[in-house]
Amino acid sequence: MQFRRRQVLGFTIAAPVALKFSPALAADRADVSREVVLMWHRLILELVRHTATYVPPVAARAFAYIGITAHEALASGDGRLVSLAGQLNGLAPLPARADGAFDAPCVLHAALQGAVAELFGNTGPTGQRAIQAMGRKMGETASAGIDAAVVERSVAHGAAVAGHILAWARGDGGAVIENMGFPMEYTPGTRPQDWVPTNLIRLQQAPLLPQWAGCRTFAIPAADACDAPPHPAYDEVAGSAFHDHAREVHEIGRGLTDEQKLIARFWSDDPMLTPTPAGHWIAIVLQIAERDALPVEVISATLAKLGVAQADAFISCWSTKFKYNLLRPVTYIRRHIDPAWEPLLITPPFPEYTSGHSTQSGAASTVLAAMLGEDFAFDDETHVDEGLPVRSFPSFAAAAEEAAVSRLYGGIHFRFGNEAGLVQGRQVGAFAAALRTEA
Repeated sequence: MQFRRRQVLGFTIAAPVALKFSPALAADRADVSREVVLMWHRLILELVRHTATYVPPVAARAFAYIGITAHEALASGDGRLVSLAGQLNGLAPLPARADGAFDAPCVLHAALQGAVAELFGNTGPTGQRAIQAMGRKMGETASAGIDAAVVERSVAHGAAVAGHILAWARGDGGAVIENMGFPMEYTPGTRPQDWVPTNLIRLQQAPLLPQWAGCRTFAIPAADACDAPPHPAYDEVAGSAFHDHAREVHEIGRGLTDEQKLIARFWSDDPMLTPTPAGHWIAIVLQIAERDALPVEVISATLAKLGVAQADAFISCWSTKFKYNLLRPVTYIRRHIDPAWEPLLITPPFPEYTSGHSTQSGAASTVLAAMLGEDFAFDDETHVDEGLPVRSFPSFAAAAEEAAVSRLYGGIHFRFGNEAGLVQGRQVGAFAAALRTEA
């Protein structure tokens, strides 16, 4: 059943309808498990848009925990799968199944319902109704035709899986977001190259989530394990390497082609308007899963590794950002090249180096290439509902490179911030790609 973005929230709170994936029409319980995973993930992409604190690093964290939850729920009853406990930092062995028969879709649904309910506990009334409605409808779908005792036992185990992972999540340093992620107190840098606010919004006079590098990582050993090398030396003299990088941003911005503008907007993925950069890659996986009818264990393992890679990418990137605290192109260009210059996109409220979009795209493409293939071609229709056309890519690496250069076209990153971010992200993604999910 093909769902457009606008349908998902409305679908979950509408009157019951006949669904293509109803167990009455599904010969294989794995098909039901597959749809449970897809439907919950479609919903969380929408919840991210409607939850104010879900800025990109926070959204990536949630995607990681939800992907891990789905994989662990399946792995608890499938000897072909390997738990991520002992592989991810701080994740202890999960609760074992009790004696008796279990139903995989019921376990999976209960685990995802519990994880989503807590991770999106601060979403608005529409989101809360959608979570409750999805819980009822997917619960009915998963349990139809299954013995009541098996359903009860399976739901209890799924809830235990979610509870275990949520308890682990609460101690990672990123569970509570106050003041929309902006610090109440902030001491700005005093060097000429230090970041300064790029707009007049009062809340954004301090940078977003300066403490995020202190969050517990998932697969990388530490936040600075994949740190980028120093950026080109700051210099205000015309003809210097740094000035040339800024001049490139300025010149490209003044002469953008329609294609460059489209690329910038396609990958912008602004919070509260889109599912964020991390959600864009989740959406790509959901589209591929539907197009290629991927089995549920492949979908869940891919989403788990992708979520881990993106969450670690933002922790790693934020570690680098606040280590170098570099100003944005708009600041430099207005000071030293063109006082009236305006970038195509709104500059985000945090330091430039390295690019978050580039880092998480490098990480995502590394995982997806390892899971699905280096030369895996796909179409990306993530923003069709916003009026942007489908874009086609010959590989995940090509998509990541376009996502990176889009920030140059948008006028919000220097080329070196994008290129270093891609390298940093690929290093982060290699750790996630190496996780074992199959026996």
